[in-house]
Parts: sequence; C-alpha cells; structure tokens
Amino acid sequence: MYMYMTTGTRDFMEKIQEKHANEGMVLMHGSGHSLLLHETEGKSVFQTPRRFEVIGSTGHLRDEGFFTFNNISVTDEGRPVFEHRYSIMDDNLAKQPGFLAFRLLRPLDSDTFIVLTEWEQPTDFDRWKNSAAYAASSHSANLTQFSDNTTHMFSSAPYVTTYVAKPEETV
Repeated sequence: MYMYMTTGTRDFMEKIQEKHANEGMVLMHGSGHSLLLHETEGKSVFQTPRRFEVIGSTGHLRDEGFFTFNNISVTDEGRPVFEHRYSIMDDNLAKQPGFLAFRLLRPLDSDTFIVLTEWEQPTDFDRWKNSAAYAASSHSANLTQFSDNTTHMFSSAPYVTTYVAKPEETV
C-alpha cells in the first residue's frame, strides 16, 4: 500500500478530489494550506506527490476527523530499528477514546517518516498525549530512548503538523 500527498489551495485540492472521486481521497486543512491524501495499491493521480510506503496500519482513514502527522527524520543506519519499533501498533493507542486510524509511512524520496494518527476530535488526541498510557507507550519511549543514543538514529528534530478534515456543511 502507498500513500501520496499533495498540498495547495482549498479550491485546487477540491477540484483534484472531485476529478478523481472514485479514488477515495481525504481532503484536510491546516497550517495555511490544504492537503490531499491518496492511499492506494496503485500509482498516484498527483503530478508531483510526496510519496510513502505504508508499513504499519490500523483502522480506516475517514474524510472527517483530526489528523496528526509526526514528522521524524531518520538516518539511513537508523531506519531498520526505527521501522521495527514503530511498525508494531501500540495496543494502548487503539484503545483510546476517539482513536480512528494509524499509519506508519516510510518515505520514498526523503528521510522523513510520518507517524499519522486520526482522531474524532482534537481533544481526543490531547487527552491521549497527556495520559499515562502515552507516557508508557512504545512510541513515546522510543523517541526519548533514542534521543541520547549514539546510534545517530535521527537526522533532525521531529515536528508535528495537524489537519482537520470534514465534509463541507450543506446549507
């Protein structure tokens, strides 16, 4: 399975989504732009997408929800350990109220992996992030454990981007 992403204005992203309505894309908005996700076994319909291989997956992405993208740059030598640790879905995450989906995305054209989660509401994500379950989770522990490690797993500091996807309200 592959995940392709492209960004642009809301109007342009909506036109692409409408043109390829049978592709089941997810349109989301945040950070001053719109992002269109295309998850497929085939090729992307985007001209110049960011390309990823889905190497960990739980749940189904919906076109309504709150998305977090944990962007983590990983060195070539750190990839095998990082992929092994993060591809195993944390049971605590799937049990959290409001959790909808998880994807671990391996970059095909860069060094930045994405740990993508979808939640019903931003408050669901915040509640999990501030919980004891998060502190004890393998994902939280992995970043802390490796930040001081001499294996040089990370090539830069991770950062989180967030988006909201919801159908247009009908009048």
